[in-house]
Amino acid sequence: MYEKKIPELLDCGLIVTLKVIGGKWKAWIINCIMDGIRRPSAIHRVMHAVSPRIINLHLRELEEYGIIYKKVFAETPARVEYWFTETGESVLPVIKTLEDWGNQHKAYIHRNQAAYKEGSCVFLSEQ
Repeated sequence: MYEKKIPELLDCGLIVTLKVIGGKWKAWIINCIMDGIRRPSAIHRVMHAVSPRIINLHLRELEEYGIIYKKVFAETPARVEYWFTETGESVLPVIKTLEDWGNQHKAYIHRNQAAYKEGSCVFLSEQ
């Protein structure tokens, strides 16, 4: 297995937060579970643009960090659901704040991104 040569600096709270919820898909996975989508197959359906392997990798990482836990039901066929730990519950306001910020500023970001791609490197107004 690959082992990083440079040790992680986990003394900074921001670095720890970004390690746990950062990345391309973790916040969306957390949001799905927050919305009551708990089964891996249901998460895969909602996040259809993301490969199931990547979703499962992030679910395992969130479980490793103690943000979620896997509840396995003794049924045939087996049923698995993901739930938040107490620490996981404490990250939900952070995710909600990030979502609110994105919703508030997405039009501005899109306009500036388009302007930048067109070669006009000016910051457009918020309106």
